[in-house]
Amino acid sequence: MTGLPFPEIDPIAISIGPIFGFGPVMIRWYALAYLAGFMGGWFYGGHLAELDRDRRPNREDIDNILSWLMLGVILGGRIGYVLFYNFAEYAAHPLSIFKVWEGGMSFHGGLIGVVFVILAFCRHHKINPLAMGDIVATVVPIGLFFGRLANFINGELFGRITTVPWAINFPAGGGLPRHPSQLYEAFLEGIVLFIILFFMSRNAKIRRMHGVLFGTLLAGYGTSRFLVEFVREPDPQLGLFLQYFSMGQFLCLPMIALGFLIIHYARKKDAATNSGQQKA
Repeated sequence: MTGLPFPEIDPIAISIGPIFGFGPVMIRWYALAYLAGFMGGWFYGGHLAELDRDRRPNREDIDNILSWLMLGVILGGRIGYVLFYNFAEYAAHPLSIFKVWEGGMSFHGGLIGVVFVILAFCRHHKINPLAMGDIVATVVPIGLFFGRLANFINGELFGRITTVPWAINFPAGGGLPRHPSQLYEAFLEGIVLFIILFFMSRNAKIRRMHGVLFGTLLAGYGTSRFLVEFVREPDPQLGLFLQYFSMGQFLCLPMIALGFLIIHYARKKDAATNSGQQKA
């Protein structure tokens, strides 16, 4: 079997130094991907907040919650990876938890961290958490897109062995052609999901049904990730469960179910509100 050669892209985007006798300061594409996701999300989220200027969250709320969301993503993503994917290893070497430069982040953990931040922030500022969740949901695909591209540049989280014409020989892939599953995820979780949420967010009726956009993100991401996991190489320390399903797929199932439940709740609440207004 043969595959396309892996593009030689240095994972280090910028290297400055040495500075004052110390080693060079190196900035990786992965760090820039996080930065692009947060900054793109901040800009786009502020724009969405201004579509309904008479309601909160407003642009100021988006400015104030940004730093907390960054903390939620990073801490939640790291803790989620430790608990969901490699608990035994980190339990044996707990100090390794802090070695974030060695990789190891979980989207599902990051999502949980973001949810905690939204609930706490909105409770303190008396904002509907589902309304804030809708805005955050529409910007998440931006970070997912850049994050998956960074995974590809790092040659990590690649797919299973395949004979498709676009298979790639990743440096750490054992010399065998594999699915570029990072690019599949960048397309589905990033581009496709962004487009869906973009057009939905332009509909004033959907924006009024707080929770629909957030639920769509959960269901859309969960479905996309579940499907791609069939061609993505499972984590070596976990392998497959029941010889077929990965940990990522098990984590996506409650995410999909919760997404549809939130959508149903939002639509039902909106219908009840409209019915009450008509009777009045």
